[in-house]
Amino acid sequence: MVVIPCLNEEAHIERLLHGLEAAAARQGMRIVVADGGSTDSTLEILARIAEANPRVIVLHNERKRQGAAINLAVQQVGDDVDCLIRIDAHADYPDDFCDRLIAEAETTGADSVVVAMLTEGRSLFQRAAAIAQNSRLGNGGSKHRQGAKGQWVDHGHHALMRIEPFRAVGGYDETFGYNEDAELDHRLRASGYRIWLTDKTRMTYYPRDTVAGLFLQYLNYGQGRALNILKHSAMPKLRQLLPAMVLPLAAGALLALFRWWAAVPLSLWVIICLAYGVALGIGQRDPRALLASIAVMIMHFAWSVGFWLQMFNSRKRGKRTT
Repeated sequence: MVVIPCLNEEAHIERLLHGLEAAAARQGMRIVVADGGSTDSTLEILARIAEANPRVIVLHNERKRQGAAINLAVQQVGDDVDCLIRIDAHADYPDDFCDRLIAEAETTGADSVVVAMLTEGRSLFQRAAAIAQNSRLGNGGSKHRQGAKGQWVDHGHHALMRIEPFRAVGGYDETFGYNEDAELDHRLRASGYRIWLTDKTRMTYYPRDTVAGLFLQYLNYGQGRALNILKHSAMPKLRQLLPAMVLPLAAGALLALFRWWAAVPLSLWVIICLAYGVALGIGQRDPRALLASIAVMIMHFAWSVGFWLQMFNSRKRGKRTT
């Protein structure tokens, strides 16, 4: 089955469902939309489509979070299903996306098939954010952001999962609002299940198109990563440690009021980001890439703020319970 977590997607949901109809018919799949309480016309659109297409099933996701939406679909509709394909409502997929995933699962025997994610933008700022997220400085060299060759991995953008291992490890942790995919992958790997990053297909994601939206998104990403590290007593990777240092550098720069050299580390970070944006602009022959440096700095700083907020809040809660 296809599972689509959804909330206020009136601008996208009808086009997305129509794009999945042919694959659902070819593969004999049902399409489950778990709506988290949309207040726009999404529910009216879904009701109309479900009435015309018996393959479409609409569920009400009271928990609202995406992980809870997948868990709900598996619980209510997954008993006679071998695997699920997770589809994000605010993204684009090739027509043969589902077919490719199923073929890869059959060929490799993987318990989960993940995909590369290409980020694109339409408006000026969204385009800058997309360039930043596709770059190594923006994504830290994540394999599923780089379009790597097919290989076994620890984590990737969730696409196909077999129901049996998904249930065996307990599904998504619904306390996670962000980074729930990496947290589930940690438990899958710890239980001996295998994750395959396919190079046969990919999805296209559209980033936030405002500074506030991008900042909030990466603030949440940083909190989610900190939760993951705390839950599993894991060591952060180097590509996570580096952006985590941005907030401490910014705090240290305040000492420049007394010692000028205290601002040097933060200044170096700013210079690196700006120079990287210039290099991207020249390399891609796209002046909009120059703004990618601003998007990268927003992403790094917001991620760092979210990371340390979660770390300190968790430590405070731990002290109160002891």
